[in-house]
Amino acid sequence: MSTGNALKVAAKDVPSTDRQGGEIKALLTPTSVGATDGFTGTMRIAPGDRVAEHYHPYSDEFVYVVEGALRVSVDGDEQEVASDEAVMFRRGQRHRLVNAGSTAAFLVYHISPLAPRPELGHVDTEKPPNPDSEPPQVGGPR
Repeated sequence: MSTGNALKVAAKDVPSTDRQGGEIKALLTPTSVGATDGFTGTMRIAPGDRVAEHYHPYSDEFVYVVEGALRVSVDGDEQEVASDEAVMFRRGQRHRLVNAGSTAAFLVYHISPLAPRPELGHVDTEKPPNPDSEPPQVGGPR
């Protein structure tokens, strides 16, 4: 059993990235809190915006929709995910998140386990909307 305070991060203190689309923040990561098994963050996707299709070769991704709704594409098959629903993308599954609604979608995500190296954790399968933006900073010593 561990003792002491839990490690915490305030979302307002974390820079966001729009490289893949939306506004993505990586909150609890190897860099920010020394996480060793995965990382957690948030996404805000405006109406008409998307997070470009990609996959994680070493990790599963868990997404919980807090507000709004999404149309997700998984290996080409589409389904709706509403507020207060969750979806899981298994490692290797190509997935895209689209906000086809009229209000912003807010999501919490977790990706686990970590890839052997940060640059191996994410593979774009379509051109991201903002390829020159910095990706989320999740890496660190393991």
